[in-house]
Amino acid sequence: MISFFEKVHCPNCGELADRYHLAKDQLTRTQCSACDYLMITCDRTGRVIEAYAPGLFIGSDRQAMLRP
Repeated sequence: MISFFEKVHCPNCGELADRYHLAKDQLTRTQCSACDYLMITCDRTGRVIEAYAPGLFIGSDRQAMLRP
């Protein structure tokens, strides 16, 4: 069940994307049909549940910075 829906700018490509707020599941889903971006986050914790953004990748130099 969708509690509410809004149009937002895609953080990946800048085109208009759809953001669905799913109150029952406490999730927010943002998806862009222009670049196939997807981000699902938990409203309660802010944690990323699922993410997909084609064309974005972390290069080997950046991966080294992110390692503990």
